[in-house]
Amino acid sequence: MRILLVEDDQALSAGLVQALTAQGFVVNALASGKQAITAVRSGDCDTVVLDLGLPDMDGLDVLKQIRLKHTQLPVLILTARDGLDERCKGLDLGADDYLVKPFALPELFARLRVIERRLGTAGSHLITLGDVVLDSAAHQVLVAGEAISLARREYNVLKLLMESAGRIKTREQLEASLYAWGEEVASNALEVHVSNLRKKLPKDFIKTIRGVGYSVSAT
Repeated sequence: MRILLVEDDQALSAGLVQALTAQGFVVNALASGKQAITAVRSGDCDTVVLDLGLPDMDGLDVLKQIRLKHTQLPVLILTARDGLDERCKGLDLGADDYLVKPFALPELFARLRVIERRLGTAGSHLITLGDVVLDSAAHQVLVAGEAISLARREYNVLKLLMESAGRIKTREQLEASLYAWGEEVASNALEVHVSNLRKKLPKDFIKTIRGVGYSVSAT
């Protein structure tokens, strides 16, 4: 899942980018409301994590602008404003969730996983397809009951495919979900990740849709 983090506290932003990336999310960070609105219009994110105390405009005004054209884009508010009226106002304006600073990282991860499941086809943090079980909470994959070791992007590719079981993920969709802005992408990087995964998974678990992308069966 591609997250747009809008937070002007540089230390907090850097810490969140590091923590969220370690959890398998792809994170792009911005520090102003106007930049965030422009980025959302480009369609280059799946979820927005939005601070309200931004330097150029109030975060609630950013939320209003997002909702004008992007009614279904999940927005999770992070803020130090802990009053009931503020929380209700944010939710009434279309926020999907609200987390008050200071917050525990595991709670933020859990709330984002809920959003991620809503965007995909998985109904819980456990996705089971045949002998393969992916646990997004533990960041672990089991094959026939045995844990397998996956590099971060291998795990992300598998997670994206399993969450969309029965649907084709194009090369472009997969690459966009694996790399943040500015990261260099080798021309054959995705093929290498898929090849490495196939060595660790049951035969024919990942199917190539020639000229389009990849998929895994929903059964």
